[in-house]
Amino acid sequence: MNDIFEEELNKETVFKDRDVLSAHYIPETLPHREEEIQKLMKTLAPSLSNKKSKNLFLYGKTGTGKTSVAKHVIDKLVQVKDKYEVKVDPVYINCRVQDTKYQVILKMVEYCYPDQEFIGYAFAHLYDRVVEYIQEEGTNFIVMLDEVDKNQSLDDLIYTLTRTNDEIDKGQLIIVGITNDVNFKEDLDPRSRSTLCEEEKVFSPYDAEELKEILNQRVEKGFKEGKIDQSAVNLAAATAAQESGDARRALMLIQKSGDVADENNAEKVTDKHVRKAREKVEEEIVYETIETLPEHQKILLYAIAQLTEEGGHYKKLDGTDDDKTLMSGEVYSRYESLCEKRGKDSKTARWCREYIDDLDMLGLVTTNISGKGVRGNTTLIKLAYPAEKVKKVIEERFSS
Repeated sequence: MNDIFEEELNKETVFKDRDVLSAHYIPETLPHREEEIQKLMKTLAPSLSNKKSKNLFLYGKTGTGKTSVAKHVIDKLVQVKDKYEVKVDPVYINCRVQDTKYQVILKMVEYCYPDQEFIGYAFAHLYDRVVEYIQEEGTNFIVMLDEVDKNQSLDDLIYTLTRTNDEIDKGQLIIVGITNDVNFKEDLDPRSRSTLCEEEKVFSPYDAEELKEILNQRVEKGFKEGKIDQSAVNLAAATAAQESGDARRALMLIQKSGDVADENNAEKVTDKHVRKAREKVEEEIVYETIETLPEHQKILLYAIAQLTEEGGHYKKLDGTDDDKTLMSGEVYSRYESLCEKRGKDSKTARWCREYIDDLDMLGLVTTNISGKGVRGNTTLIKLAYPAEKVKKVIEERFSS
């Protein structure tokens, strides 16, 4: 029997380093994010002379480089800390994973004291140990809170962290918050908002030319020479720009195009492989995004997918209708019905409006406020992906 492992390892491939094409790879330079990098550097620069730095919040849709810029700048800060004779301790926390105040502080204290066990201790004890570490080390403790709006105890978390500097006279805690939701602070308690003392930067989506430059930078290191047509790179960039301006999607598309070329034993990646890869990437993105949704958002999205298949019930005043566009009222009614079938207590209409906004930010739906020619004043909702695919993913993952 042939050694399948050896065959796979020795198989011809268009890739030189596939990992370079990952959205998680952070290159030495980040094209078209110079202004954002400068903003973050200026905000954190006072820490290099042991002066207080403001907190910073980065806003923008998925794939606009927020996390990459934050990690890039903080890595640079760590690299120069010895030159300025200061201490810097950066901690990255994804609030979709560490989604409570306790889990965030646990992650922080585990960074401070990696050889100690803290699970089971009260929050107050963990917090005191973090404060103790910052004070004793005199460090600039930078906590990066990615998807900060997804933390379930956001108010308490922000209020607690922003008051830390009041308890120490040596060192400081700096928050770098990263979120898709430009309005997330509106839901904070006024006490929390008043203690933030933050700078802000909004990241705009990339256009086709910017995405092309980003892809070319990765392609140079990720593909073997002559193994990908420039037209394929241009097509991947144009496709991602048209759909979302999302660099993550563009990178997934070019990586998947290489996989398709390898699967077909092609000499190089062409436009044909990009077009074939597009559907696979779309399915992966939908799957990954839906999989991370809280249960009630999954139910709401399922309601939207069901109604999209059946066709909306409302018409414009001129008698015409778009049966793929839904009214928020009918979506909420279907959501309540699905909750009842699953034995779940439905959330209020206000919560569902927020859920719809979340789904919009994730690119799963698009929303508009109804205007002239539509009865009433409501939110118009349209599913961004084929309803049957969305339903299939949710049905497979509904119990998770």
